[in-house]
Amino acid sequence: MTTFPRSPRLLRGGLVLIDPGTGQVQRIIALQYNPDTLTRTLQIKGVGVESGDRSEALRLKGPPVETLKLDAEIDITDQLEQAEAQATQLGLHPQLAALEAIVYPTSAHLRENNTAAKSGTLEIAPMQAALTLFIFGPNRLMPVRVTEFSITEEAFDINLNPIRAKVSLGLRVLSVDDLGFDHKGGNLFMAYLQRKEQLAARSGNGTFSQLGLTGLP
Repeated sequence: MTTFPRSPRLLRGGLVLIDPGTGQVQRIIALQYNPDTLTRTLQIKGVGVESGDRSEALRLKGPPVETLKLDAEIDITDQLEQAEAQATQLGLHPQLAALEAIVYPTSAHLRENNTAAKSGTLEIAPMQAALTLFIFGPNRLMPVRVTEFSITEEAFDINLNPIRAKVSLGLRVLSVDDLGFDHKGGNLFMAYLQRKEQLAARSGNGTFSQLGLTGLP
């Protein structure tokens, strides 16, 4: 059964890993199926909230802390039916490993740290990971850090390779408060914020009559 040729192409959400210094793209991970829901939470950074200072009640210290949660499904049943070599040999291992690598330091970096420790180096700098971008359509491109990651493997082949899985991700949007204005991620956050402002400007303005009022007292 073929798809109607003029049907719109479905965009997929995904993650892009870039070098934080050069901006060079290192890996693009497109979700096989878009999540059914995307939960977004904004934690406001207000001034004077804890101290109860009424003179500061309307001031904002910075962008809110935005977090996202989503579940993504991965399934290679179709590839197995077509006897694709990688699917039959490895199942979902490559796709899952690409996602898991986001939160692991590289083996090379761990070896370097071990060598440095054996040579007597007192301070060993933690590895700088790639900058992760979460993209969910052309209006949402944001730098993020993965804060939660769980995988539920739901079916296996005869070699116990996973063939169907659900990946649950928790993401924290990184703002200029986290990265600074000169960082590549800070520039991308500012573009994300400016796009949000542009979209807000296109939203219709309500009227007092809609609220059952003629004006403010």
